Amino acid sequence: MIQNVKREKSLTMTMLMTPDKANFTGKNVHGGEILKMLDHVAYACAARYTGHFAVTLSVDMVLFKNPIKVGSLVTFHASVNYTGRTSMEIGIKVISEDTRDNSIKNTNVCYFTMVAVDEDGNAMTVPQLELVTEDDKRRYSDAIKRKELRMMSTKNK
Repeated sequence: MIQNVKREKSLTMTMLMTPDKANFTGKNVHGGEILKMLDHVAYACAARYTGHFAVTLSVDMVLFKNPIKVGSLVTFHASVNYTGRTSMEIGIKVISEDTRDNSIKNTNVCYFTMVAVDEDGNAMTVPQLELVTEDDKRRYSDAIKRKELRMMSTKNK
């Protein structure tokens, strides 16, 4: 039986950081692995929301605040913060949990701009974001400010 699902604007994924994801020390996860996972999470959130493929247009600064140990559980909290005509901002917060000592660290926050595309790679219109809560409104307002800053920085080049 096929069911229609409501277009969710948020997504949570948890992954185990296995030894194959280690950097040269063998103790911590390689930053490139985290970037790859962030892109997967942004895609999943955008595709789930729009019902279409999505491609990455840009990534705002990614700051690695804390190292992520191999063996940790890493949870990615993603949400659609803003929608334009064909693009959307996906905010992602990354939390690392060391299962041995039960410590939890906020390791990253970043913002992806994703564009919805059809099977031929042509941009598609995205559903308008409904702003229900005060948090939704704050995220939307903050996303507009980031978008304006991005536009200003590309104009100055």
